[in-house]
Amino acid sequence: MMQKNILLTGVGGQGTVLASKLIAAAAMKKGLPVMSAETIGMAQKGGSVFSHLRIGEGVMSPMIRRGTADLLLAFEPAEAVRMLPYLKDGGTVVVNSHPVMPVTAALKGTDYTGREMIEYLQKAVPDLLVIDGWQAVQELGNPKVLNVVMLGAALKSGALDFLTEEELLGAIRDKVKPRFVALNERALAYYAEGDKQ
Repeated sequence: MMQKNILLTGVGGQGTVLASKLIAAAAMKKGLPVMSAETIGMAQKGGSVFSHLRIGEGVMSPMIRRGTADLLLAFEPAEAVRMLPYLKDGGTVVVNSHPVMPVTAALKGTDYTGREMIEYLQKAVPDLLVIDGWQAVQELGNPKVLNVVMLGAALKSGALDFLTEEELLGAIRDKVKPRFVALNERALAYYAEGDKQ
């Protein structure tokens, strides 16, 4: 019986909720049962955003219990560390190395580079894929596609093994405004097809 628990986390404006909706849409189109729940909070102000996504037979609740997530898809390093207790033993973390300074750190004048968070994850998580989301969106020419770049990286990691690239492309074509479809197709392929780390 196939079941996947996926936790997506980031800060407001990174497209976390849309990424969750794209995975859910692709899974539902395949006939897989899907339950999801979002916690958005202060999303507009750069606050934490996370989305629980449970896919497969026998799922009774949309919320993922601590220690049961198969995949933690983290758009920001500190958010990855914060949500790490949800990851199961042997689970996968795909994390964007580029930090978004929290408002509180900016107000205090704290030097937050995200480096310490990545180092912590490297020690704590055997199955870790760190991607340079900043580099990717610079090459693609639009910061708004970080979410789809992250989906491509998750596909490459094998953590989304119940979906194909073509199935995710179908969800993008269904859910994204037509004028942004080609850009999002390139974003999905950035890691999914390439040999980038």
